[in-house]
Formats: sequence, C-alpha cells, structure tokens
Amino acid sequence: MFGRSARLWVIWRVVQRYGLREFVDGRPRGDQPREVRLRLALEELGPVFIKFGQALSTRPDILPPELALELAKLQDRVPPFPGDDARRIVETSLGKPVDQLFNEFDEVPLASASVAQVHTARLKPQAPDDPGFAVVVKVLRPGAEAAIRKDIEVLRALAALAETLHPEGRRIQPRAVVEEYAKSLIDEMDLMREGANCALLRRNWLGSPLIYHPLVFFDYTRADVLVMERIYGISIRELERLREMGVSFQVLAERGVEIFFKQVFRDNFFHADMHPGNIFVDAANPAVPAYLAVDFGIVGTLTPQDQRYLAENFLAFFNRDYRRVAELHVESEWIPAGTRVEEFESAIRTVCEPIFGKPIKDISFGFFLLRLFQIARRFKYQVQPQLVLLQKTLLQVEGLGRQLYPELDLWKTAKPIMEDWMKNRLGPGAMLARVRREGPHVAEMLPELANQAIKRLERGEGLGLGVRSLDPLKAEMRRNSQRQMRATLGAACLLGAAVVAVSAAAGVGRWLDLPWPSWILGALGAWLAWSGLREPRG
Repeated sequence: MFGRSARLWVIWRVVQRYGLREFVDGRPRGDQPREVRLRLALEELGPVFIKFGQALSTRPDILPPELALELAKLQDRVPPFPGDDARRIVETSLGKPVDQLFNEFDEVPLASASVAQVHTARLKPQAPDDPGFAVVVKVLRPGAEAAIRKDIEVLRALAALAETLHPEGRRIQPRAVVEEYAKSLIDEMDLMREGANCALLRRNWLGSPLIYHPLVFFDYTRADVLVMERIYGISIRELERLREMGVSFQVLAERGVEIFFKQVFRDNFFHADMHPGNIFVDAANPAVPAYLAVDFGIVGTLTPQDQRYLAENFLAFFNRDYRRVAELHVESEWIPAGTRVEEFESAIRTVCEPIFGKPIKDISFGFFLLRLFQIARRFKYQVQPQLVLLQKTLLQVEGLGRQLYPELDLWKTAKPIMEDWMKNRLGPGAMLARVRREGPHVAEMLPELANQAIKRLERGEGLGLGVRSLDPLKAEMRRNSQRQMRATLGAACLLGAAVVAVSAAAGVGRWLDLPWPSWILGALGAWLAWSGLREPRG
C-alpha cells in the first residue's frame, strides 16, 4: 500500500511539473503544447506509462487526433544493463556456466529495451568443422517484473477513478482497457510464452515465401531466458539501403498486408507488435523480398464472432452497404440495443460517402476507423478491449505499407482474403464439417439430457409431482428421445447427401452418375428420419 502511495505521489509531482491539469480545467500552462508535455511526462514516468501511451495512440475512439499523433512518437529509451548480469541470469536459469552452454557469448548487448535485452551467441558445435549455430539470447531485465507490476496496480487505481468520475467512463471502459493492456504486458515478461508464440507462428508459415520466423531452442529457454535462431536481414528502417539494392517496395508493402490479414482471418493468431524495430527484410531476391520477424512477446487472437463481425464490417463498408454496417454494430452489441438502425445508417453514410470520392488506393483503413469511431461515439459505442491489439496492429501495418509504397491499394490485397474466409466459414463445406464435428456429440448427449430431465421430474423439482405419476411420462420421454436421436441423425445424413450431391452435380452433369456416397447417405438419412418422425404403434 505504501509503495502505491509513494508512486502516486511521484506521478502527481510529474503532473504538476508538466502542467497536465490543463487537460482537466482547460487553462493553458507552459510554452509547449499540452500534447508534447504529456508525451514528455509519460517518458519520464517510465516503461509502463510509455507503452500505455503507445497503446492509447492507436485509439481514435478515445483520444483526439492531435494527441494520438503526439503519443505515437513515444520512445522506449532504456540504457542496457551490465553484460555480466545477463551472464549470471543465464547461468542461474539454465543451471550451467555459460562456457558449457555456448561456444561464444557476447556480453555487449545487440539490443536493449525496458523488458529485456538481447545478446548474440553460438551453440556448442556438433562437428569438428562446425563453428556452432548462431543464436540470440534474450534475457529479462533484472527487477523489471516487480517494477512493472507495481505500475500496473497504479494504472488500475487510476482507471477505476476515471471510470467512476469521467462522464464517458462507462462507454470508454478504462478499467477494461487497462486490464487488456496489463495482460499483454505481463505476458511479454514470460519469455517461455514468447518462445511458444514464435514456434506457433513458425509452424503456421513454415515454407512460405512471404515471411520467416526463427527456430526456438526450448532446451535453452526458461521464463527469463529465451534462445532462438539469429536471423540476418536489413531493418525496415533502412529505406535508403533497401532502395539502393533495388528492393521492390510495392511487393514488400503488399506482402505485409497479406501476411497481416492471413494471420488474423486464416490463422487467428497475429503478431501484434509490428513496429519498424521488429521488422527485417530478406533482400536476397530484391524483386520478391521477404520479411523476417522478431520479438513475439505480444500476439493477438479473436473470438470467431469478432472475426466474423470484422470481416463483414470491412466487406460491407467497401461495398457501401451502410445498412449492414449499422446492423452489425447493433447485433454485436457494440452500440446499445435500442439504437435506431436507420439513424445510425444515415450517420455512417454522411461520413463515409466523401471517402469514396477518392481513388480506392487513397482510402485509409486507419482513417475509416477514426471516422467510424467518431460517429459511433455519438451513439454510445461500447469500446471493445479485445480489439485494441488488432486495431493497433492494423494501423501499424497500413502506416508502414503506405510509407513503403504510397500507391498501396490495401483493399485489393485484403478483400480476397476476407471473402475466402467468409466462404470457408459459412459455405456448404463449413456446414458439413460442423455436422461431422458436432453431430455425434449431439446424438450422444440427447439420451443423457432426457434422463436428467426425468430425474428432475422424479424429484418433483419445481413441478410438485411425485414418482408414481411420472411412470407414463418417463416411458414417453424415452420413446421421444429415441425418435429425436434418429431424426437428428437422419437430418445430418440427408444434409451430407445434399452437400455431396450439389457439389458433384456440377462435375458429373447427370444425377444418375453421382458418386455412391451420396446415394447411401440419402437412403440412410431417409430411413432414420422416417423412423424418427413416424408415430409409434400402440
């Protein structure tokens, strides 16, 4: 408790020194704009507040544009910690001296940040002429976890206060925003989790010409130490060097968009920290450059419902179906249920139609989100914390893509990916797969559900009935359960037969030439459905 109070006092002193009360009372203070003073104050308060400011910079539904632009300039400037401390942490975690673990270990860090720093090394050679596999060793900064957890507690207290006192507190949900941020930050401090994230991304993209993910050495990895393959590439920041090498910036930009949308919709597992420091380029073939990814501490996933609503929103927007955009917001409960869809549709059209006056290559997803949130705010839009990482990453990807290739038509790359996803999710094939997956479980559960209902009735729970009066009902329920199970299985078989038949008919041309599985499924389904639906004798 004392630690939190002391930290709050430090924060209050920083607020006073930078004149940040202007955000509350509107009275100007200092020579610099208030946005600049807020950025400087967050940088002074340290890593947690810097990262939180960076996260907020991608929230146009919360911050005005000029403040979001300034917070995007926040930099995580932290000096490296001593190399011998890194050596000690590695030896303590892995239980052996560094000289027994690695053929080489450079105590001068390759890179340093607030959570961890990276050292280069080589594993022990496997053959006489083998110099050892080149790796990087990521080491958690000493004391970082304790300091970050303290600041997170302070942020939670401030968020609770803001949610109670601010008139927009319920809509903005500051506590939920802080919790989502805290979860990603705490996850980032578990290097074993980061290794698992990298391994999954590698498995999803192994053999792809678009991007490469390094190999993780889990035998050398712990919660505070991560060892993975060292990659050699050119930082995306070195644009002049890439230009001199003849790298196709158009291909690079379009591939970046393709990777992001496939990660979100195909894999439902996306790299959520795509700032330029984490992106390298393999320019071995400048005409078709590939990406090299590092730093996998922050990743994102979505629920199937959020995936669907996002895909439908984007598709409806670019098809200018504003009615559907409005309906989706209500259906997903992103705006209150009582909202008039017609009124919301009209507001969306008023703002979005001017956007379509531009060539599609000039339409910004980021600008679209900004305008959409500005509209939705008037209709009490409920902030979706689970979408914060996705929104941040989308803005990063689009910003980088437009920097590489200003003529980037993001929609040309993204639309086919989302359309394929919708087709695979909602088409006949998806329906048949769902029946195959869930049908046996449903059929297995029906008798059990019936028995549970009978037992409940026998106990007279809520019905005031005794056992004797239920004997005829028990028998009838058992018969109904059996009929329902046969009817359910019959319907599943008929559905399967229909799918097979429709899929095959286009290819064979004649119904009599259809493959035998469709006839067998149809016959079995008809018999089961008939036996399940017919009235029993007696």
